[in-house]
Amino acid sequence: MIKLFVGLGNPGPDYEATRHNAGFWWIDALARELKVQLVPERSYWGLAGRTTIAGQSVWLLEPQTFMNLSGKSVAALAKFFKIQPSEILVVHDELDLPPGQVKLKRGGSHAGHNGLRDIHAQLGSPDYWRLRIGIGHPGEKSEVPHWVLKKPAPDQRTLIEESIAHSLKAHTAMLAGDMDKATLLVHTTKPPRPKPPRPPELAATPKP
Repeated sequence: MIKLFVGLGNPGPDYEATRHNAGFWWIDALARELKVQLVPERSYWGLAGRTTIAGQSVWLLEPQTFMNLSGKSVAALAKFFKIQPSEILVVHDELDLPPGQVKLKRGGSHAGHNGLRDIHAQLGSPDYWRLRIGIGHPGEKSEVPHWVLKKPAPDQRTLIEESIAHSLKAHTAMLAGDMDKATLLVHTTKPPRPKPPRPPELAATPKP
C-alpha cells in the first residue's frame, strides 16, 4: 500500500498557482478527501499530515524546500518511519503530457525533473510510484523554466483540475495496495457522450 503521498511544488504565494505546483494541488485535494490537516513539520522540511487507514499510518507531505531539494524532505520522513520507496507516491507536473491527461507508473528516470532528480539521489532509488499530471510543453526547451513557473491559462487550469479530480478516485485502491486497479482507474477515461440524433421532423424543417 502507499504509506506516503508526496506532492511536489515550490513554497510561497508567488508559486502556488504555477504549473510546477500541480503536485501540491493534488495533495491539497487528497487532504480534503481524507480530512487531514497539513501543518509545518520542521523535522521533515515540509507541510505534513498523518491519518490512520485500516490500522496503518498514512502520511501526506508537501516539501517546503523548493523543488530542487524535494528529496531532502521526502527522504527525512521516509527513512525515519522506515517507509520503502515502493510505498511512496510522488505527484508531480509532467511536461510530456497535455493538460487533462494523467498517468501512473512505478520507477523510471527523472527525465530532467529537478524534484524527481533530488528524490532519486536522496532515496538512493528510482523505485517509487509517480503520478504524472500533464501541464503541456511550451515547444522550446529553453522556455521550460519560464513555462513551469507561470500560471496556466484558465482553460488549461480547468483541464488540470479535472485530471486531478479524476485521478483522485484511485486513492482508495492505492491505500489498499491494489496498484493494478489504481493504474486502471487513472488510465481509464470515459469518452465524451455523443450528441443525440436530431429528430427527423426538426432535421427536415426548412430554415427561413
